[in-house]
This record gives sequence, C-alpha cells and structure tokens, in this order.
Amino acid sequence: MGRLNVNLCGIELDNPVIPASGTFGYGYEYADLYDINILGTFSFKGTTKDPRFGNPTPRIAECTAGLINAVGLQNPGVDKVISEELPKMREVFHKKVMANVSGFSVEDYAYTVQKLDAVEDIGWFEVNISCPNVHGGGMAFGTDPTAAATVTKAVREVTKKPVFIKLSPNVTDIVAIAKACEEAGADGISLINTMLGMRIDLKTRKPVIANVMGGFSGPAIFPVALRMVYQVAHAVNIPVIGMGGVSSGEDVLEMMMAGAAAVEVGAANLVDPWICKKIIEDLPSVMDKYGITTLEELSKGVR
Repeated sequence: MGRLNVNLCGIELDNPVIPASGTFGYGYEYADLYDINILGTFSFKGTTKDPRFGNPTPRIAECTAGLINAVGLQNPGVDKVISEELPKMREVFHKKVMANVSGFSVEDYAYTVQKLDAVEDIGWFEVNISCPNVHGGGMAFGTDPTAAATVTKAVREVTKKPVFIKLSPNVTDIVAIAKACEEAGADGISLINTMLGMRIDLKTRKPVIANVMGGFSGPAIFPVALRMVYQVAHAVNIPVIGMGGVSSGEDVLEMMMAGAAAVEVGAANLVDPWICKKIIEDLPSVMDKYGITTLEELSKGVR
C-alpha cells in the first residue's frame, strides 16, 4: 500500500478523501474543474425510488461558520439515475463509486438498493437514515435503534456489496444506534449527517429558509462530529467513515486519529470546489509535519 492508501471493506482507495453526498452531484459537474480520479471515491447525490423536486426555496443559506440547507433530496429517481446520470459519471470517473440511498419506508430503501446493486461501478452503499430535511422518512429511521436495524436488515438482504449506514447526530445515544446497525448486518457506519438548525432574518422576521429548519453543516460542527466518530469507532467492530466540518488535511488526520477509516468532505465543496483536490495534495506535507509515515499507522486511533 502507498502512503495515502486506505482499505474500505476490501476495496483499496488511493487516499481517504471522499466528497460527501449532496455536495458533489454525480461527479461530472466537478470534472471540468479537475481530474476527479484523484479522489479516493465519492458518494453521489442521494437517490430515492421516485423522482423528487425537493423542498421549496429558499433552501440554502450561509450562517456563522457554516450553512443551513433544506434541499429535500432533490433527485430524478433511481431509474433515471441509472439510465442518465451514471453513464455521464462513468465517462469522467473510473473507480468504484459510493451510492447514497434514501427512502420513506423500509420497502423504499430495499427497492432502490436492489435496483442499484446491478450497477458494476458501485462499490459501496451509503444508506441515509439521517436526513433532517424531509418529512415522513429520512431521520425518523435514524433516531431509534430498532428502526435503524430494520432498514439495515432489509438492505442487507438485497445486496452483497458493503453497506454503510449514515447516522444522524440529532440523537441522545449515537453508540446504541450504531451497534444496532452493526448487529443487523451493516458493514460500516457513516457519521455524522447535518445537525438540525435554523436562523431568522431580522428584516423579514421570517426563517431564512422556507422549510424553517434545516441541516446545519460546516466547520462549526467538526468537534461534535469528531466526538461521535470517536465514540462509535471505539464501540463497533466495523469501519467508520467520518464527516462533519472537514475542510483541511489536518481535519482528515484528526478524524482518522479518532478512528475513521476514511473521511468525507461536505459543505467545504460548496465554498471551494477544489477543496478535495487541495486536501489530497496537502496531505503528504501535513503528515510530514506530524511525523506520520503512512495513514495505515493511524488505524489504531487514539485511546
């Protein structure tokens, strides 16, 4: 293995940097800016069984040390993702990709994963049971261990590919939910999704986004994300993908020291479209600064 290589459920990545779902489209949108094959992989836009227009606008707003969004899982539905989006992705990205899947019922999740399972390019599934921006699904499955396990088991039964369950930070006991997913057959855990937040415009006296509340992301949530990654990584025996406010090579190393096997970059992509490329290029010098020879040596984390 090379200096930056990591292994994610048996698939080797050139580096641990993964653009997070919802911030990188289907990859081809960024391919005009740089060669996206420099990435470890990426998690493509959250896909649902049926097409979704998403929430009403305005649905994204900047705020102190981050942003609030309530896009609402806008996507063309799994059939068009397979027939239209993934062929375009395939032209510019030549590695295994991570498929992010959302749903509004257990059956929805299983249906969408089963459909995508036949796509050879997909190396892993990232099952989002933690979206705070939709009604009648999303986060509702990720706040209860039993519900989380039910979704995990249903998805596990329709694919042999590695399944990562993406968890919400908007819970009291993140470890209990992660362990329930592990026991139900999850191959890994992704965390954290956005925190639930809101802002009010003092001039209009109305919430800044139409959905009133939305997902708060960005540098401000990094300490919370790091804490939860540390807690979960030390409680389960499956790999953890860490995310939440990551925007530098130092953040990547800190996440990996907390126990993450790989690291996703989310909101930072919307601030600086080249951020993942910059992080990957900076990693060797940041590792030199802290006396780290290979990322593999961080696999034991800190205690």
